[in-house]
Amino acid sequence: MQGLNKGKVLSWTGVLIIIALLPFILSKYTVFLLSLLAVYALVALGLNLLMGYTGQIAAGHAGFLALGAYFTAIVGTQVEWMPCLVIILMAGIFTGIVGFLLGIPILRLKGFYIAMATLAFGVVVSEIILQWSSLTNGDDGFQVPIARIAGFSFDSDFKLYYLIIFVTIILTLFAKNLANGYIGRAFIALKESETAAQTIGIDLAKYKTIAFAISAFYTGIAGGLFAYLITYLSPDAFTIELSIDFIAMIVIGGMGSILGSIIGAVILTGMQQVLAGLQNLQILIFGFSLIIFTIFMPRGISGMLNTLLERLSLAMRSKNKELAQES
Repeated sequence: MQGLNKGKVLSWTGVLIIIALLPFILSKYTVFLLSLLAVYALVALGLNLLMGYTGQIAAGHAGFLALGAYFTAIVGTQVEWMPCLVIILMAGIFTGIVGFLLGIPILRLKGFYIAMATLAFGVVVSEIILQWSSLTNGDDGFQVPIARIAGFSFDSDFKLYYLIIFVTIILTLFAKNLANGYIGRAFIALKESETAAQTIGIDLAKYKTIAFAISAFYTGIAGGLFAYLITYLSPDAFTIELSIDFIAMIVIGGMGSILGSIIGAVILTGMQQVLAGLQNLQILIFGFSLIIFTIFMPRGISGMLNTLLERLSLAMRSKNKELAQES
């Protein structure tokens, strides 16, 4: 067991070293894409905690991303002395509170109606940003100030990469611990059967609103990082299509899987780059991808990998048993 733990430590140390060295060997644009991928992975993590673990459908996470992004930009402009990490955390808390408040009326809804309500929320947020031009500059867009911590400026994609990766790693570890803890088990119980969850003392209203709040918190943090990365915000950056992309990430990567959220973000971001010249066909191709994964890989790529590893482990145990019997 100690040898196994030591092997894991060495493996993860190697991964972290590679992640740290990537900006030195990749182009500036590729580093930007990696940072964007990490931001989307955070959104996918939050959405997966809501949809994959509790089974609550949400189709308006672009609205939460917009709230986090504009909050960061506006507060950062007003209080330039404040460290960017504090502003990002405030953006996450603000968005989490909005998610909690949104979760209260949604408790009365189920299935398709939850999807419609959250979709409407995303549209309403975009419209508020567009109309409240005295605060958000509306269609003219909003220039995001440079991220700073104690006089150090993250004024390049190279520097922002390390800030974004740091936050993403911390929140990924937090999500993993959350999923493996009591709250995560309560979420899974809600997904499996709300009636059975109630019989074992799980408060449906409490944990559903907590799920919405945590999901919104993650997306708000991602929105703050997104603002600093993009540097210029406009309402048309937070569309319904973006919300659908986030859903596609967790379906392709794997519902109810922390690793699946990251895998889905990697694959979908990669697909977007490959299909960048086929704007009119992107939605069609993504739609077919969702259908294919839903039918043939309902557990997503992470689920398929887990199945393969289980079969490989079973085959190795059987082989070792045969060899032991022969000897």
